[in-house]
Amino acid sequence: MSYRRTLLAASIIASLCITGTAYGQDAGTTSTTQQQTKADRAKAKELGQVTVVGIRDSEAESLNLKKEANSHVEVITAEDIGKLPAKNVADTLQRLPGVNISSSSATEGGFDESDRVSLRGTNPSMTQTLVNGHTVGTGDWFVLSQVQTVGRSVSYSLLPSEIVSEVVVHKSSEAKLQEGGSAGTVDIITRKPLEFAKPLTAEASIGGVYADLPGDTKPQFSGLVNWKNNDNTFGVMAQAFYEKRSLQRNGQEIVGGYNQIGAKDPIAVAHPDLAGVYYPNETGQTFFTQTRERKGGAIDLQWKPLDNLTLNLNSFYSKLKADNYNRNYMMWASKFVPSGAGLQSGYQVKNNVLTNANFAAPGPTDVCDAASGTLCKDTPYGVYDMISRPKASSSSAYTTLDADWRATDHLTFTGQIGTTQGKGDSPTQDVSELGFGAGAGANWAMRGTGSPTNWGMGGDNSSPSGILPSQGWIFGGQDIHVKDKENFYQADGSLAFDDSKFFLSSLDFGVRYSDHTRESKSEIAQGPKGDWTNPANYPQSFQHYPSSFNSDLGVNAPGPVWFYSPGALAAFNAKYANRDPVARFYWPDLYKVNEKDTALYLQANFSGDRWSGNFGVRYVDTKENITYNTPVATQYSSSVPITGSAFGDYYKNVYKHSYGKVLPSVNFKFNLTDDLLARFAASQTMTRPDYSALAGSVSLDDLTHTGSGGNPQLKPLIATNFDAGMEWYFAPRGLVSAGVYTMQLSDYVTFANQNILFKDQQASNNAGHDVFSNYQVSVPSNTNGNVKGVELNYIQPIGENFGVQTNYTYASGHADGNKPLQGTSKHTYNVSGYFENSLFNARLSYTYRSSFFDGVSRTDTFYQAGIGNLAFSLGYNINEWMALSFDAMNLNNPKLKYYTVNPAYGRQPSAFYVNGRQYYVNLRFKL
Repeated sequence: MSYRRTLLAASIIASLCITGTAYGQDAGTTSTTQQQTKADRAKAKELGQVTVVGIRDSEAESLNLKKEANSHVEVITAEDIGKLPAKNVADTLQRLPGVNISSSSATEGGFDESDRVSLRGTNPSMTQTLVNGHTVGTGDWFVLSQVQTVGRSVSYSLLPSEIVSEVVVHKSSEAKLQEGGSAGTVDIITRKPLEFAKPLTAEASIGGVYADLPGDTKPQFSGLVNWKNNDNTFGVMAQAFYEKRSLQRNGQEIVGGYNQIGAKDPIAVAHPDLAGVYYPNETGQTFFTQTRERKGGAIDLQWKPLDNLTLNLNSFYSKLKADNYNRNYMMWASKFVPSGAGLQSGYQVKNNVLTNANFAAPGPTDVCDAASGTLCKDTPYGVYDMISRPKASSSSAYTTLDADWRATDHLTFTGQIGTTQGKGDSPTQDVSELGFGAGAGANWAMRGTGSPTNWGMGGDNSSPSGILPSQGWIFGGQDIHVKDKENFYQADGSLAFDDSKFFLSSLDFGVRYSDHTRESKSEIAQGPKGDWTNPANYPQSFQHYPSSFNSDLGVNAPGPVWFYSPGALAAFNAKYANRDPVARFYWPDLYKVNEKDTALYLQANFSGDRWSGNFGVRYVDTKENITYNTPVATQYSSSVPITGSAFGDYYKNVYKHSYGKVLPSVNFKFNLTDDLLARFAASQTMTRPDYSALAGSVSLDDLTHTGSGGNPQLKPLIATNFDAGMEWYFAPRGLVSAGVYTMQLSDYVTFANQNILFKDQQASNNAGHDVFSNYQVSVPSNTNGNVKGVELNYIQPIGENFGVQTNYTYASGHADGNKPLQGTSKHTYNVSGYFENSLFNARLSYTYRSSFFDGVSRTDTFYQAGIGNLAFSLGYNINEWMALSFDAMNLNNPKLKYYTVNPAYGRQPSAFYVNGRQYYVNLRFKL
């Protein structure tokens, strides 16, 4: 019998040898292959025994798995994750070639923890994330990710690194891989009870995390117990994790983009050179605080009732409690700039933007709003939003039952049935929006896209003495509960051939069915009630931004700014917020997308003297049922409008359609020598449009008459992919590789602007009757695009104890019309070096990605500027059962920078954030 060298075989050996994230087997421990079947032992003999003891050997094993695979993959083992500066799986993956990460999914700005993963210069929704080969339901804690920008990517903040045995990143496709990842697939493999070396294994980690901006320490814990019988036929594994930490983000945001000065505005009449010039609408100091508490666990039961049958029951749950409070103290330029009152000489205009200006306090007769006759001395020069979100959270869970039956020496069947569900909850938003600084005067000096704008206002910025509640509002969605659920069934078979005249080594075949629903079915958008404009009814006590806020951010701005406590806001909203479930029912944010998917595949695996590969076809049938609401009737609407909401009458729309796709794939590997190989791959892959693209909420800005919405008639994205590369394994821990790839994207989803009539809520409230206006709404639409790139990877051991890793990825992507593709960083590179001996291990890593298109905000496209991140880890083995570890994240205290691009005024700053550094210390035990 000839034995096939496959990734599955390599994974079996790696899994049996890896015993934990903190430690591997002792050097003298014998291989557990004694407990395997004859076929498994044969594979073990061919691949060689592997004893994982730390960074060096886990690196060697990862490269061995990569080398043995017929398709193009990257592999990280549990020891890799345990010895890297990483707190979730995304932190680790970002150090692989062709992988990018981001720390947010919507327009909430960046944070200090990696949250989304994308491959090869594409957006995160084009990367499929699986756990043990199946979909995982995901939730988002931030409200805009729940109801506005709702993608298909998985939140990695719910996936701690402790659950991982290995991670396989599939860069080229195979027919047997689940569809959904046009750019690639990340498969997270968890540990199994019968893969442990000893009958009883216990592990625990106890420690804490210190964050330097909030200046406090929170606890961290993880634990695992695994038991299996001496016959290696039954085992139980239980895991638990609890992680709490404080987060503080200091930021500046240009809210509402840039407004244009009209030719008839008084400022343009007095200064004709300013006609048509743009200026920042609202420039604010954004102080965001949060307590994140991630807890959960997993349980796994594995049973071999027969030598040729294995059953596995696996269940996982993770919940992230994410109470947060955001304050944004803003200069309200659109209130006073058009009047030109108090404008001093010396102002500056660059790229058609008023970048430097000083508006002195206005005179007693200056008018800021000619239509109403409002005097500037009564006009708020600032607006202040305080938004507290208690009990915001996200969660992810799954339960699966797997069966593996070796029917004969040549025929194997596997089956899987399971359910997974993610949740995102925003039950409450306590909000106060206040005008302040009547006639105070203001100034600003923009410093480009590299530094925050310096700005100032007259009056008292350190207390609420100058607030004007009548110029503000009470807003904020309540009772938001979003679900992401899937039930799935899968059956696979593999028929092996000993000797084939056609070099056919095996034939894989299977079927999968899933029923997936993403929906948001409730929201109450509060408004004010009662005597809410009376300043006497507002909280009397207040606190202040940290004294170092401005210096941490690197800006000259008002400070220290005052704010109400979350408890004070909650008490005020309880009295003066209208949360009537009927009148304040907010139908624009409700949606439901149901997809029933059936897939069939057939894959032939070939092998010759120095070559191997596979060819296959996957057929996918999708039935979509999309529910969304509109203020005007469409051909998919209910016959009569639904009334009673203060946000206008609306129609419920149901759009149904189906489509089938054939997805071919081929992979070929040729061993030029024992250590030098070439790879070629071609495939067609598919990604369905984001949920918010299909049934997105209608988000409107009554001030600028702009907004965004969804498009249920979008087609799925089909990518035609080509991949070629060379890999030289010059040492057990050494690799030099180079690869090129291209993706031709058909029906890529981008945005286009349309003029649509909507009810102007603010104008309607002021007029006392319904007022409808044209809004320029950005809606998703299909187009074509392409991505092409180069990946270079170099891993070099240096003696017995040192090593370096470096990789570089170049990606160039464009949609038709030379428009940008979301997520495409042209340059990404990673550099790391490590040291390890029997007592110490240390690793220093630096990751950089260049600027990339991040999405659409109103009518502007916005980008995240290039950013680098420095991380460090250190470990000390106290004895054979105890080790101490130290991890430092964001050591270079990177500043996240965002900017907008508009044909009328070019590139302008949008937002800046700093999150500080985080330091983790953990004491790890193992028995």
